[in-house]
Amino acid sequence: MTEYIKDTLLMLEVVMDELTHFNHAGKARMVDVTVKDETKREAVAEGRITMKPATLALVKQGAMGKGDVLGVAQVAGIMGAKRTWDLIPMCHPLLLTGVNLEFTIEDAANAITIKAIVKTTGKTGVEMEALTAVSVAALTIYDMCKAVDKAMTIEYVRLRAKSGGKSGNFVRED
Repeated sequence: MTEYIKDTLLMLEVVMDELTHFNHAGKARMVDVTVKDETKREAVAEGRITMKPATLALVKQGAMGKGDVLGVAQVAGIMGAKRTWDLIPMCHPLLLTGVNLEFTIEDAANAITIKAIVKTTGKTGVEMEALTAVSVAALTIYDMCKAVDKAMTIEYVRLRAKSGGKSGNFVRED
């Protein structure tokens, strides 16, 4: 075995130890949280959907043919957070203690910013639930408006902050 291959294998072994969703054989696994302490956890995610000015005007006026776009997106985002474990293979089913979505209309950018705040007290975090809430809300807006604007863009879906758990707090700087 060449030195390069030995170094590569050693590096892969180190990486596999750091990637919690893989076992030592490189196979997918759900992280065992049995011995972890329950802590208060919160995650905030954000994303944006841009659209034509006329589309945004219809959303603001409540004149979209399918109904109250932001009201339906609010419910869809909450449902998405609650079903994250069913969509993302290695996520644990969690008892969420709070899910809230906020929509900010940005007229100058012809966009709607979506912010999700998800909370629990448990053994694992709610980052994926917050990201899923934002994504599902944005997809719902797209679905409800696509008849008048297929060029909408979903962008900047990202974790803004998280607290609790072994890794502590995180706040995005940008």
